[in-house]
Amino acid sequence: MRILLMGNPNVGKSVVFSRLTGVNVIASNYPGTPVEFAKGSMRVGAEKAELVDVPGTYRLEPTSRAEEVAVDMLKEGDVVVNVVDATNLERNLYLTLELLQRKIPMVVALNLWDETKHTGIKINAEELEEILGVPVIPTTAVTGEGIMTLVSRLPEARKGSHEAEDEDLWHRIGEIVGRVQKLTHRHHTLLERFGDASVRPGTGIPIALLVLYLMFKVIRFIGEGLIGYVFEPLFETLWKPLMTKVSLLLGSSGFLHDVLIGKLVEGDIDFVESLGLLTTGLFVPIGMVLPYVFAFYLILGFLEDSGYLPRLAVLVDNIMHRLGLHGLAIIPMLLGIGCNVPGALATRVLETKRERFIAATLMAIAVPCMAQLAMIVGLIGKTGAKGLGLVFGTLFVVWVVLGVLLNRLVKGESPEIFVEIPSYRIPYWNASAKKLWMRIRSFITEAVPFVLVGVFAVNILYALGIIEFVGKIAAPVITGMLGLPKEAVGALIIGFLRKDVAIGMLAPLGLSLSQLVVASVVLAMYFPCVATFAVMAKELGAKDMLKSAGIMVLSALLVGSLLNLIL
Repeated sequence: MRILLMGNPNVGKSVVFSRLTGVNVIASNYPGTPVEFAKGSMRVGAEKAELVDVPGTYRLEPTSRAEEVAVDMLKEGDVVVNVVDATNLERNLYLTLELLQRKIPMVVALNLWDETKHTGIKINAEELEEILGVPVIPTTAVTGEGIMTLVSRLPEARKGSHEAEDEDLWHRIGEIVGRVQKLTHRHHTLLERFGDASVRPGTGIPIALLVLYLMFKVIRFIGEGLIGYVFEPLFETLWKPLMTKVSLLLGSSGFLHDVLIGKLVEGDIDFVESLGLLTTGLFVPIGMVLPYVFAFYLILGFLEDSGYLPRLAVLVDNIMHRLGLHGLAIIPMLLGIGCNVPGALATRVLETKRERFIAATLMAIAVPCMAQLAMIVGLIGKTGAKGLGLVFGTLFVVWVVLGVLLNRLVKGESPEIFVEIPSYRIPYWNASAKKLWMRIRSFITEAVPFVLVGVFAVNILYALGIIEFVGKIAAPVITGMLGLPKEAVGALIIGFLRKDVAIGMLAPLGLSLSQLVVASVVLAMYFPCVATFAVMAKELGAKDMLKSAGIMVLSALLVGSLLNLIL
């Protein structure tokens, strides 16, 4: 049996899904589309059933790609669990009545039941069940209230008794709501007032800046803590002795040693600078990047599940439209700060090919990943706010100016934002943990292999002398236009495969402040890492990926040259 979990966006579907399924949840794309959905398994009596979390939709006449997928998936289900926001019954019932018209066995989960008490709403669930002709179960998925009743009544799923024509739906909804719902007056809570304040520009922008500041302080605290107290000790005490033995077996030098272990630094293995497949290749993505990615996804999940992220999308919508995007494009930008790979994947939330191209290009050029940010701070942080301000200020200006230019030059249009703003809620930690695990697993399976391939490739190129040859050809551009020493060529070439390591390679060169700023900005802009490049090729197609790459190279050289002249 295949059970479809359907409902409007932001009605708590993912929390219901998490309550009903175990840990073996699979996230995948609907065939031929960039739209993601999740599926898991559950027990209905003695029978094992597949549960599918269908993309949120407001109606069965689709207005977006996600809604088209939801309608297509409806053809493949045996039973529908329609999750309804009990605090917005009138709006949610439109989809409910449309589903009843399809004559598919259905159960209604009247979710957010606890919120109705806080908002002065009283709903007669028994009378609503009688009117619709299908089981109606009040639920509070966050606490688990009503979930067992929902599971026990799934075998009672049946085709409803609704017969109204499409043009009569709103009239019929008004009649139903009038019969089953009563409203009582109450004053706004402090949380509701904060919710209103966080979408008004005058108060919302300061709140957003404060939230982002606190977010990155917490991410840095967690990330640095995991690196210093967990991952570095593990690599040093468990992995390094083994790699030292392998190094001795390989003779401490030679082609194979340089590829697998890398160059020894003062006779010892350095996990950052050795650049070996089994040393730096494993340590950077797992020991340096993964802690920040974990911390970032943890905080991002909290912002999503608490209801803040949709407010941030609405708040920045006007700004994003000037860049050819809409407010939801803030999601891939924020994800890109954690890691550019999931940032590129997250462009799927955008409707048009044009928006996905602009968002992916801007993110790859002007949004450094968390590992790169950490390396930039480590390299330039000693110069204080001046150096860091020049680097990140330049990247922000590039992000704005390039977005405005792409909006004018790239043909097409950006649709308006249609996003439901839910009430602020306490996240359901089980669902948040499951989502965090799915994202971390995706990072490990999609990003880490590309990093290993990249390190392997660059080591082969180094061993064959190809990088040195390319460096000699590129030296006039590097030294003439960008004002960097010829030794920086190697870092810039490495940057295509490993940006964080490339920035670290600048440290021994004794660069001046102006050279550090130019090198950091150019490294951030000119190419993403090879893993992001591969994902962009998959998401945008080879043609658009090459266009994006051309924009990266030209803008990096132009901005780097201007910085060199100014500084």
